[in-house]
Amino acid sequence: MKQFNPRPGSAGLRLLRDPIRAPWLRRPRSTDARYALARTGLPAHPSGAARNGAHRWIPATRRRILAPMLLGVVLLVAWAIAAAIASPVLLPGPARVLARLWTDLLTGALWPYLAITLTEAFGGCVLGAVVALPLAVAIHRSVWFSDAVQPFLGATQAIPAIALAPLLVLWVGYGLVPVVVLCALIVFFPILVAAVVGLRMVSREVVDAARLDGAGSLGLLRHVEAPLALPSLLGGLKNGFALSVTGAVVGEMVMGGSGLGTVLTVQRDAVDTTGMFASIAWLCVIAAAAYSLITWWERRSAIVESLT
Repeated sequence: MKQFNPRPGSAGLRLLRDPIRAPWLRRPRSTDARYALARTGLPAHPSGAARNGAHRWIPATRRRILAPMLLGVVLLVAWAIAAAIASPVLLPGPARVLARLWTDLLTGALWPYLAITLTEAFGGCVLGAVVALPLAVAIHRSVWFSDAVQPFLGATQAIPAIALAPLLVLWVGYGLVPVVVLCALIVFFPILVAAVVGLRMVSREVVDAARLDGAGSLGLLRHVEAPLALPSLLGGLKNGFALSVTGAVVGEMVMGGSGLGTVLTVQRDAVDTTGMFASIAWLCVIAAAAYSLITWWERRSAIVESLT
């Protein structure tokens, strides 16, 4: 395979130098990113030039903190009003749920269950991504393969994931593995679609320039297509991990396990509504933490910044 080594002064090097190669070497300045995007013809984000400025960065950081806090306060007030009207058995108030969360945090009774659910969700997301990403590349590169598999991929989404749980028990057995496989089946399609869309949105001019400079199939994917498709891929991973948490809970409820899904089943049988709300809140914390972590990495990524 011919190594991708652009010739000095070539058109391909001028197109690829700043937006593709520079992100691994340095964090590009806003002027560099705008200059590179202007030459490649990629759309520039209207606020990209000011994103790195200190006078704009501090208000943006405060907004990202204050906006969810304000929305959370509004939701808590609405919840408290609804709980004052409804029966405590049906809808416990936020004060009772927060007290239960604080108790669980201090005693550590739910930590082992949280760890198992987090392991299942993370393992399922990784497994789904490992299968989906190579398949997305194959769909993007081969028209015949794309036309062959896409109808079947669409048909698989009509099968409820919960319907596969009994089959997974028969094939794999009980325990951690079938829940991880179920999570992988749930996150597979969103990650696949996000990766395919990201690869197909890569500018044809950039790809052609890379081929003129001698980029092979692997070099083109590594240095051009994958970095340019990264924003779309990260969006698929954020969506996939949130779905993976749901898959872990559903799998534990149907196939058994030792995570929060089993805790929710016990609390349901005991009509412990406050405990159920607390367990659901812990699930929301897991999903929100993973989502925020990927978003933080996305904002810190030099590759994503050079494209926005």
